[in-house]
Amino acid sequence: MSNQLPARNYRRRRTLVVVAILLILGLVLGYSNRGQLRAIYDGILARDYTGDGTGSVTLVINQGESGLGVAADLQKLGVVKNSDVVYRLIVARGTVFYPGTYKLHQQMSSGAALDLIANPSALVVSKVTIKEGLRLDVVLQQLAAATGKPLADFTAAAKNLAALGIPTSEPSAEGYLFPATYSFDPGMSASQILGQMVARMHDELTRYGVSAAETHRVLTLASIIQKEARQTGDFYKVSRVFTNRLAINMPLQSDATVSYGSGGHTVTTTDAERAAQNGYNTYARTGLPIGPISGPGSLAIDAALHPAAGPWLYFCAINLKTGETVFSTTAAEHAAAVLKFQAWIRANPGWNGN
Repeated sequence: MSNQLPARNYRRRRTLVVVAILLILGLVLGYSNRGQLRAIYDGILARDYTGDGTGSVTLVINQGESGLGVAADLQKLGVVKNSDVVYRLIVARGTVFYPGTYKLHQQMSSGAALDLIANPSALVVSKVTIKEGLRLDVVLQQLAAATGKPLADFTAAAKNLAALGIPTSEPSAEGYLFPATYSFDPGMSASQILGQMVARMHDELTRYGVSAAETHRVLTLASIIQKEARQTGDFYKVSRVFTNRLAINMPLQSDATVSYGSGGHTVTTTDAERAAQNGYNTYARTGLPIGPISGPGSLAIDAALHPAAGPWLYFCAINLKTGETVFSTTAAEHAAAVLKFQAWIRANPGWNGN
């Protein structure tokens, strides 16, 4: 009998040996790769903080700022340990940044920092609600108080009409700051804040189809309606009274305009104030005053454009607390309403209309 194995058995044994060698090499290489991956992972961790951080720091993202710039700022502020690590994560996530001021923490993980920037609660803003019918000086005071910026900055900015997008033919910025709730970034200047409010007013006028040529008239009439009307439905009736008077060249005789011209803040005016010669005295002159007397809201603008149908030439509030108002066609009817108003005033001394 021969001592040699059959050729096919030899080939099978050789194949098994090769497979075994390959398996061993694979295990060795696999272990080596896992070690390399672990080393890489440990290296990344060494270049990044862990957790949500502590303390407080402010990050400002400017318009058009790149992810590379944001990453550099995060490291500079001590938010993240390494700008390269956070930048790689920005690219991997496809993070989009929005301009603003963000409140973050120091020594945050890159992921936690980016998560917080994407959270609206991290955005630092000065929130302020400007009510309808306020005068410009009051609006500027409220903006200064809400933002912490000097009142002088707002006063100076309000005088630069061209920079705000207001026609320089206007007597002031009065009436052009739309009353609404705003959230202003701390980095905004007084001029930028006022410019945003003016732009919001232009947006509102555009929504109503008011052209640039009509803006002065509409805002002036709307501002008077805003100060004189008290109940929602009355806005459109007050608008009709003034529209009817304008049509027949009858003085508007609005105490609100007289008070504005004299620098007062009262519902009623004196004989001396009504006799004063200024561009806002609608007792002494016909037509609209030379400019708005307050900041009109959407309702007043709509009323100025769409007065109710009616023959009224007079109106008189007979209860300032409830806003009850009597609309009259004749002078005699109006005189009777005025007597009711005077009786209410006597019964409510000290009422100043605020």
